[in-house]
Amino acid sequence: MKSKVAIVTGASSGIGAATAEMLANAGYKVYGTSRKGAQANQRAYKMIALDVNSEASIHAALKEVMQTEGRIDLVVNNAGFGVTAGGAEESSVEQAKSIFETNFFGVVRVIRAVVPYMRQQGQGRIINIGSILGLIPAPYMATYAASKHAIEGYSESLDHELRTRGIRVSVIEPAYTKTNFEANAPEVDTKIEAYDVARKALAKILKSAVENGDDPKVVAKVVLKAANAKHPKIRYTAGKLACRLSFLRRFAPAALVDKGIRQEMKLDILDKIAD
Repeated sequence: MKSKVAIVTGASSGIGAATAEMLANAGYKVYGTSRKGAQANQRAYKMIALDVNSEASIHAALKEVMQTEGRIDLVVNNAGFGVTAGGAEESSVEQAKSIFETNFFGVVRVIRAVVPYMRQQGQGRIINIGSILGLIPAPYMATYAASKHAIEGYSESLDHELRTRGIRVSVIEPAYTKTNFEANAPEVDTKIEAYDVARKALAKILKSAVENGDDPKVVAKVVLKAANAKHPKIRYTAGKLACRLSFLRRFAPAALVDKGIRQEMKLDILDKIAD
């Protein structure tokens, strides 16, 4: 049988690279993408240029794959970014828009471009990399969390629309993962003195959480599981922390979840110090 063809956005590093590598090792013909599409050595997959913020770039990349392979069986939407810890009002509207432009509308653009091919094939699989922050509150990361909440609603709604056409949609929900995501994130662009203490303290907490987070391969394994599932689920958590938080969000009393989040992030203590 001919290998299934997969496209993984944001595959130059982190979760995207681990996912592309694992899919390739599992027998998929994988095209990883990044804005520049530079081909690095020692990869089991090909890198091509695809900018999720450009419809022209997306269509050109998909056309290249279709001309070479004749089909696209799987798309993993991984490209995205956030900003460093900061109060919601410390990100300008322009910065908030830029996060949604990539994290949400980038996914929408790729899906709108690939679904016609999948409909014509009568089958396909779309996997969106969300976050456990798409289920729970994320103080001082509000705009990033909002973009992931949007992915949750979009993915579940889209799956209902496409299911009878042989196309399934799933969203993967990792927690903290050892990547350069935080290191490469821009700072909030409208800093306010009232948030200085909390912002600096939370930056340290998040840095430590990422350093002690899951290996990207943990997420990649869940992507492979969803891609190969005969009856895929809408949502898959990735990693023990994500599983625990997802369970608590769904079954624990709201007041208990609220208290746990504030304690974990030391919010009440930080507020007293700031005052």
